[in-house]
Amino acid sequence: MLRVAVVGSGPSGVYTAQSLVQQDPEVLVDVLDRLPAPYGLVRYGVAPDHEKIKSLQNNLRTVLEHERVRFLGGVKVGSGPGELPGARLRELYHAVVYCVGAATDRHLGIPGEELPGSWSATQFVSWYSAHPDAVDDSFVREVRSAVVIGVGNVAVDVARILARGAAELSPTDIPQAALTALSASRVTDIHMVGRRGPSQARFTTKELRELGALPDTRVVVDEAELALDPGYTDPAALPAVQRRNVEALRGWAALPPTDTARRIRLRFFHRPVELLADSGRVGAVRFERTAPDGTGGVTGTGQYEDIEAQLVLRSVGYRGVPVDGLPFDTATGTVPHLAGRVLRDGRPSPGEYVAGWIKRGPTGVIGTNRPCAKETATSLLTDAAMLVRQEHPEDPLTLLRADGFRPIGWTGWQAIEQAEANLGAALGRSTVKLPDWNSLMAAAQGTATP
Repeated sequence: MLRVAVVGSGPSGVYTAQSLVQQDPEVLVDVLDRLPAPYGLVRYGVAPDHEKIKSLQNNLRTVLEHERVRFLGGVKVGSGPGELPGARLRELYHAVVYCVGAATDRHLGIPGEELPGSWSATQFVSWYSAHPDAVDDSFVREVRSAVVIGVGNVAVDVARILARGAAELSPTDIPQAALTALSASRVTDIHMVGRRGPSQARFTTKELRELGALPDTRVVVDEAELALDPGYTDPAALPAVQRRNVEALRGWAALPPTDTARRIRLRFFHRPVELLADSGRVGAVRFERTAPDGTGGVTGTGQYEDIEAQLVLRSVGYRGVPVDGLPFDTATGTVPHLAGRVLRDGRPSPGEYVAGWIKRGPTGVIGTNRPCAKETATSLLTDAAMLVRQEHPEDPLTLLRADGFRPIGWTGWQAIEQAEANLGAALGRSTVKLPDWNSLMAAAQGTATP
């Protein structure tokens, strides 16, 4: 009987568990997560107004309710107090698959980046997604103008949420505090800025076009900035996604000005060089205008522009962090591997595997995790004969409890779900997420064992 621990209950972890039980009729999989709630970025990263994408939770739920899969929440793997050391985890299971994602964000590395009012987009997303580690800050208080640095889908998400009103957000599961703050928001201008051109932007066309459908909001695009892009004059030569992006942007650039409550300004060929202070907080962002360098990059022009901003959200990518006990490639922010097998000094380490962003870097969409997870699961099952030679006579859960851990099982998660439904009903809304550790753990009390 092969016992496998999967660390992380986001898409990569759940797809790994699914692939394992589909390929091997006897394998038993425990999916561990430091949070008491499963689903990873599907729960805590997908914007609340993207209900179709959030419905992927139903697919993940089916896997976690499989008779040979067990969810163990509230167990953090690490070397700190109250954490489960990676070496101990390896003693409890024949194999461990780390699906821990990319837990931090990239920095701009410019003066003023640490000023109050300057945040990562990840922190803003965590706040409106009710992540229990989220910073308790209304973000938009006394903000008129916001700057989002980056032109990927996360940047589009945060720009769109900044422009949403109470009527559109109230039917979602957004936490009450974030709904209250965003409902009272006086943000009128949202600038989404990229250092390169539209043909190199990372957003998808569907996400981009959503900005044009927001009530009482106008998308503003400077045609002169579009014209700098070599793909602007011949969009037919671009890949399909980039071509559709350029076509959408050209359409907005051609529209006459209209009077709306909010404006989303899409800016290109602007590189942030400094955040400027105003009364001890961020007050503006200084950008250097850039130009194509002919090789796919950009070069500075020596011309600068300051854009007013009381809120700055950087959205320039995620990055993996070292995992307790595993080798780590600091250049790529990933764990070295061969088809998912962890490599130590260039050789596979028996019983240690990776999948998802910690394996390949923060690339792709949710569905990209399926083939990635399948590759890792296949490698693990190929190694199964070697792995089961190790003696593991007891249920790992029994040993975890003996070590002092009290995992939140599936019934505990169901209790959290019921508490969130009850909170929504009390507020006259649909399901409303519990926003902090105390409320999550209180909801799971009494049902905290699998």
